[in-house]
Amino acid sequence: MQLDLNLLTALDALLEEGSVAGAAARLHVTAPAMSRSLGRIRRTTGDQILVRTGRVMTPTPYAVSVREHVHELLLQAQTVLAPSRELDLASLERTFTLRWHDSLVTLGGAALLSSVRRQAPGVRLRFLAESSLDTPELRRAQIDLEANADRSSTPDIRSAHVTSSRYVIVVRQGHPLTRDQAVTAAQYAAAEHITVSRRGHLGNTFDDAFAQLGLTRQVVAAVPTEAAAFAFARVSDVLLTVPDITVHPAATAFGLTALRLPIELPPAPLYLSWHQRYDGDPAHMWLRDLARIALGGRDSGCVARTDRDAAGESEANELP
Repeated sequence: MQLDLNLLTALDALLEEGSVAGAAARLHVTAPAMSRSLGRIRRTTGDQILVRTGRVMTPTPYAVSVREHVHELLLQAQTVLAPSRELDLASLERTFTLRWHDSLVTLGGAALLSSVRRQAPGVRLRFLAESSLDTPELRRAQIDLEANADRSSTPDIRSAHVTSSRYVIVVRQGHPLTRDQAVTAAQYAAAEHITVSRRGHLGNTFDDAFAQLGLTRQVVAAVPTEAAAFAFARVSDVLLTVPDITVHPAATAFGLTALRLPIELPPAPLYLSWHQRYDGDPAHMWLRDLARIALGGRDSGCVARTDRDAAGESEANELP
């Protein structure tokens, strides 16, 4: 029996996308070509693989049962057949697509681009905004590297912890709360707040923490990006609570001040995430290392401070 590994690639795409058109777009082939591949797969396996149900295609029980196995086989085949060679950064030509929270682009995007351009001038970066919906672009190879506060629970998505940062309150310079020695929990709860949420959520984990103290925050607005929230805080008395590591790059530009949070909260984590298909890709490994440095602050000096660092600082309310 002669096996065509191209059929394995096509089958993996068909099972991932659930449609001929989607699989064709993923593999950059025409829909008729993918239809022919599906026909060959059906003849080889003796199964329909995808059947039409109304206006959509539904996988057969056999297709569902082999989906993960097919994906693993394809990864193994790619590992075996991929050429093993040293990464030549000087001649590398590639475009990486990154989906990072806007505050992380501000924090580390410029440093990452500078490192990339210095080492591999043929490499380009595309930073995409986060979507308001959870989307599978990592699995579909449409996103190369993601950076946010969440660790993926999907088995084929890898996540690496980069750093953690404590939460702080951000207000405009001259805000009434800056005149107090320390912001109390009651003052914090009584103030007007703005939240950052790509889905427009007005509440978050801070509300749960304050509810345990019998307090309720007054959230007056939710905006999709941290930059927008900084702009609101700059011209009003609203409070914004964000990780300390993302504040310093914007504090000077927006005329903002960071104050201590009156309650203890777990630090905000930062993760890099990618699909397992890139685990052994030398160029992707190189990019991940540079991204860790850019976001971890080892080059820029924006290292998240630990509780021990905080204990050694003055008890003044305002943070440097």
